[in-house]
Amino acid sequence: MSTFDLDELRGILRRMGGVDEAALDGDIAETEFSHLGYDSLALLELCNQVERRYSVQISDDAVSDMPTPARAVAYINSLLTAKAGA
Repeated sequence: MSTFDLDELRGILRRMGGVDEAALDGDIAETEFSHLGYDSLALLELCNQVERRYSVQISDDAVSDMPTPARAVAYINSLLTAKAGA
């Protein structure tokens, strides 16, 4: 089973661009995406990137379940765990 971690999330966000990459340095786990400079459209793009890379489906409504990087990582890992058990 693949796992998804904060470094993977950081890498995707950096490749997406659009904000100062320095905002992604340090302990961002509990910082809301909006405080990092990402809006809901950027989070949808993040979900699209994860879907393509990990072959999971993330509903558009799931963005509200992922207000912080830590919550996004946990949510994505729950999808990967469910996929592995299928």
